[in-house]
Amino acid sequence: MKLHDLVPNVGAKKKPKRKGLGIAAGQGKTAGRGTKGEGARSGTGGNVYRQGGNLPFYRRLPFMRGEGFTPPNQVTYNEVNLEQLDRFPAGTEVTPELLAQAGMLHKNSNPVVVLGRGEISRVLTIKVQRISKGAQAKIEAAGGKVELIG
Repeated sequence: MKLHDLVPNVGAKKKPKRKGLGIAAGQGKTAGRGTKGEGARSGTGGNVYRQGGNLPFYRRLPFMRGEGFTPPNQVTYNEVNLEQLDRFPAGTEVTPELLAQAGMLHKNSNPVVVLGRGEISRVLTIKVQRISKGAQAKIEAAGGKVELIG
């Protein structure tokens, strides 16, 4: 095979549609650009910062004060403290489902984190998505177990 034998596949190279060549062509007169307005003019869409009458983003920045800057993949946890878990009887397996039934979660679809405020005096098995080190130490000191679930 030589360089002069190389050709593109059939149909890979199409001639561009020739617009604005009279009304019979189907793309004449306004050539698909509509009537008047920014999109009908030549040279549109060149300025990245133009926002069509809004104050440009980079000029609004000092005044935005947190609007629109929430991290998109931020996780919001249901916080449960040890003093709240002390209401369950000894030997209970505490899961997010059990906490939801007890009405202790703000939003059932969010994961659960156990925090270390308060004391725990019962032996419990805790199965949650996250737990603080202090809370884990207090639960294990009381004879309980901690399992992290995904």
